Formats: sequence, C-alpha cells, structure tokens
Amino acid sequence: MKEKALTQISDKEELTRIIDEVIAANPDRWQEYRAGKEKSFTFLVGQVMKASRGKANPALVNQLLQERLKQ
Repeated sequence: MKEKALTQISDKEELTRIIDEVIAANPDRWQEYRAGKEKSFTFLVGQVMKASRGKANPALVNQLLQERLKQ
C-alpha cells in the first residue's frame, strides 16, 4: 500500500498543520462556523480532505477541527 501511496494520514501533527493552513486560507468560513453556521464546518472538513488528497483520517479530522475551532 505504501508503494502506491494509499496510506491514510493519522498523524495528529500533520493533520493539525493542514487544518491550520485551511483555516488561514478560509478565515470567513471559520468565523461563520463560530457564529453558528454548521455548514461551514462541513466546508472546512472538505477543504482538509482536499488538501490531503483524500488521505486524511476523516474521524480524526473531525475531532481535531472541532478542537481547533473551539479555541
């Protein structure tokens, strides 16, 4: 699997870095989510998945993004 780059990204540090980049690139969506617009969270998750080329662990992305957005 590693030869074909099919491994899933579950490294919290790497995912946190990607999440921070996505938030920095989409501050308006971050503010919308903090204001109660739930669809913005889904958008941000999608952007993280896109940035990781679909390799990010979805459950971990949701958990880390929720933690990050509460800060």
